[in-house]
Amino acid sequence: MNDSSLGQCIGLIGGLGVGAAIHYYRELAKAHAAAGRVLNLVMVHADNVLVRETIEAGDKRGLASYLAALIARLQATGAEFAVVPAVAPHLAIAELTELSPLPMANMIGELKREIEARHLRRIALFGTRYAIDSRLFGQLDQIEVITPQPEEVDYIHTTYFQMVDAGAGTAAQREGLTRLAHKLMERDRVEAIILAGTDLALVFDKSNTDFPHVDAADVHLNAIMKMALE
Repeated sequence: MNDSSLGQCIGLIGGLGVGAAIHYYRELAKAHAAAGRVLNLVMVHADNVLVRETIEAGDKRGLASYLAALIARLQATGAEFAVVPAVAPHLAIAELTELSPLPMANMIGELKREIEARHLRRIALFGTRYAIDSRLFGQLDQIEVITPQPEEVDYIHTTYFQMVDAGAGTAAQREGLTRLAHKLMERDRVEAIILAGTDLALVFDKSNTDFPHVDAADVHLNAIMKMALE
């Protein structure tokens, strides 16, 4: 094989949501094929239970140390930059960037740039409670982030983890979240919904999403492709 057909080797941390990792793998393979390149990727599987417990405890340093160790394993197998295909672990992205032996494709940084490029000033987040309650870990400055009612946050969080645990989504879950999106836009004058959970790609795509939105996974994937093909 001609080495020129290969992009930079992507190191993907799987296991943070099996469905999301599969989505990233599939989309990266498609994008590389469309660019006439061969996907160059290695993957390691994380302990999702351990990661959730660390996030719930707010232990950023512990989370970053665990993920950095996984990235070191990816580096040993040839990875040239690292990808965390999940939003919640980005709680510790600053700490992880310091510890990581490889450059990172920072989802939140890319998401913030996309929101600003679209001139959105009033948004709401769909994802885990950690992302919603913290207004995506306090990293969306200069943007008004509307927090849904407590029972609505419970619904979004519970529905999201049902998708994560099943590795798939259902039409009923999509319809329920869609109704809530329209409610937030009408009641709270939200300009767009940020799909701030990579497993939401299991139920939402361009053909079935009828509300203004920004898909964090899609934004992240575009950034990964740019890094891979540099």
